[in-house]
Amino acid sequence: MSEVWFTVLVALVGVERLAELVIARRNLAWSRERGGRESGAGHYPAMVVLHTGLLVGCLLEVWLADPPFIPGLGWPMLALVVAAQGLRWWCITTLGPQWNTRVVVVPDLPRITHGPYRLIPHPNYVAVVVEGVALPLVHTAWVTAVVFTVLNAALLTVRIRSENHALAALDA
Repeated sequence: MSEVWFTVLVALVGVERLAELVIARRNLAWSRERGGRESGAGHYPAMVVLHTGLLVGCLLEVWLADPPFIPGLGWPMLALVVAAQGLRWWCITTLGPQWNTRVVVVPDLPRITHGPYRLIPHPNYVAVVVEGVALPLVHTAWVTAVVFTVLNAALLTVRIRSENHALAALDA
């Protein structure tokens, strides 16, 4: 029975991700209308595959390997998943139309330095990292958590470098 509830959770995260893509597409059009330029587009397909792989990996590992639900691990991890979603949506609302799943910078717009961005430079990536560890561990999917975390660390190295370069050009 816990596999069914976990599947519902993963499906809800998937729906949330689809909502992000709708917002991102709308925001991309808004940015391009204002001269926005995309940076680092080459890593975007890998990011889509990796994030899709997280959701698929969670389900496959739980349904095929049948790890136990461990309440002492699962419930705190669920709380972290919810907290990560809260942080992600705080980022989305703070950036407004400037938020995107792609690295897009609109010239002549000030850099956002309020909301979670006053605390850390890349709060959305904190949400991604927390979710990537916590979501699989809600149902003890250790392999998915480790594989995603390692691959995501490599991807975020490229992504953050690209974003910092784009933002530095904006500040110059």
